[in-house]
Amino acid sequence: MTNQPNIPKEQALVPEDQTPQNVAPDITQETRDLVTKEMPEATAEIQNETMALFETIRLKAQSEMRKAQQEAERAGESTREAYLDSVRNAREEIERLNLFDPERIEYTIKLMQMDAENNWENMVKQASELGERLNDAALAAWTALTTPKTYTEAEERSIDDSKKLD
Repeated sequence: MTNQPNIPKEQALVPEDQTPQNVAPDITQETRDLVTKEMPEATAEIQNETMALFETIRLKAQSEMRKAQQEAERAGESTREAYLDSVRNAREEIERLNLFDPERIEYTIKLMQMDAENNWENMVKQASELGERLNDAALAAWTALTTPKTYTEAEERSIDDSKKLD
């Protein structure tokens, strides 16, 4: 019998070749302090596994955030370039056909290019803001997960009373 979990690949937090047996995440001091404080009576093995779990969750969240930002940037670059290419091609075709005044066409193209650049800057700004919001959300989730629970005086007395009964 093995003590390896039987988790499908698509549901795993880390790729199969990077499981805790193969790659141990670097444990931050903050995580070490939190686990030792909140689980003082747990065995070292349980504390280590808990720390590894926290770090794996943190690393996975950071990785997903980086991937989302990179995909947004790649999508934006290709879209912007495709748009500018189509504007240039349209201008060249119209000039080739001599249907309109070239100066008027040039002015219109300049306006379209300025509009495309403004749209691009707005899209980059929105992607950046989304990245910041995702970062804030990940930080809030991490804080909610790692912040120790505080008890009211009545809860603390109840806990103390239950310990006395043991």
